[in-house]
Amino acid sequence: MPKQKTHSGAKKRFKITGSGKLMKQQAGMRHNLEGKSSKRTRRLNQDQVMSAADTKVAKKLLGL
Repeated sequence: MPKQKTHSGAKKRFKITGSGKLMKQQAGMRHNLEGKSSKRTRRLNQDQVMSAADTKVAKKLLGL
């Protein structure tokens, strides 16, 4: 049976930590940045741990 291919969109978006958690980029940093406060843009620019429900789907896409 052939090997399972990794989802190319998922591998660009998610990063696996050493403990096995998945990190993702927080939404809201693409446009309308002038209207957002500096405090808010700094917070949005940090990576975020993915929720448990989303992690299950993403790990399947990554072949984990």
